Amino acid sequence: MEETKVNRLAGYIINIGIIAAISFVCWYFSDVLLYVVLAFVVSLIGQPLVTLFAKVKIKGKAAPDWLLAILALAVIFLGGVLLVTQVIPVISGIIRDASLLSDIHMPSGNILEGINGWVVSVVPGIDPSFDAVHVLLDYLKGFTSGLNLSGFIGSMASAVAGLAVGLFSVAFISFFFVKDQMLFRKIVSALTPDHLEEKVSETVSDIEHLLSRYFVGLIIEMLGVALIDFLGLWLIARVGFGYAIGIAFIAGILNIIPYIGPLIGEALGVLLCVIIKYGTGAGLDVNIWVFALIVLAIMLTAQLVDNFVYQPLIYSKSIQATPLEIFIVILVAGHIGGALGMLAAIPAYTVVRVIASKFFHDKKPVRRLIPE
Repeated sequence: MEETKVNRLAGYIINIGIIAAISFVCWYFSDVLLYVVLAFVVSLIGQPLVTLFAKVKIKGKAAPDWLLAILALAVIFLGGVLLVTQVIPVISGIIRDASLLSDIHMPSGNILEGINGWVVSVVPGIDPSFDAVHVLLDYLKGFTSGLNLSGFIGSMASAVAGLAVGLFSVAFISFFFVKDQMLFRKIVSALTPDHLEEKVSETVSDIEHLLSRYFVGLIIEMLGVALIDFLGLWLIARVGFGYAIGIAFIAGILNIIPYIGPLIGEALGVLLCVIIKYGTGAGLDVNIWVFALIVLAIMLTAQLVDNFVYQPLIYSKSIQATPLEIFIVILVAGHIGGALGMLAAIPAYTVVRVIASKFFHDKKPVRRLIPE
């Protein structure tokens, strides 16, 4: 009996030592591990493209796997390059125009007069000629004029150059993951005991399938929201083609952050459109409040389409979770890790969900909450 306890204690110590050693290796090689994870995510996006390209056959034969992988990665990285090279100059132009704003004639009305009068009556010693709109514009001019745009772009260029090794590493690893869609599964299976290998392989396969659908759907959601915002701002609000593209992509990218992202995008979009209208003259020739409401209505319409069309397809069907689950998971992740935690919440929860359904489905909470 005593020997059994000693053996059990020795087993616990060995297991703890193995876990500690693995944790140390992951921490020490965290950069390499990050490259592998990013490459895995890129491969999940590239796999549907490979499947699509494989359907194109010349003389009854599809292209070799290595060529399909190169084409898929080329499409992904070309999309990223186009996003950076086309959107950043537009955003820089908006910042530059905002920093060059001179005195702007803002139409006053009963609302503005009421706000100004309330501030004068509440704040002691304030000038009776106080104008809230001009105070806000002066603050924006001071903030944007203090931005060294060329220095910021130069710093970004240096950062990109410094990350060249990382980008190359991600692209190189992604090529092999996309070329051999079983590679990641083989690596994980090689590190698992024989009696668990089959179940682990099935688990990784399910995770890859669900996450691939999720990430592709997320890109479609971002582009869909940006397209609706762009068409509305360009054709209805008339803010100009270039400005519409920049603001739409800002809103689309922010929309990736659950719940708070769309609110930030809408507020920022309305503010930028108002600055553009009264700084450059672009936009509908209407009252400032009417114009702001039109822009807000356009962005709210895009958000409603996202809420009732895109998100149910992406979240509920791609990861097979209920909206209540997703909401609670995002709240917890946001409390722990902020915006980055909210971004990683759904993929991380998908992994945990699949593992729980495969290995712990005999437990009552898992059996009740997660369908087999």
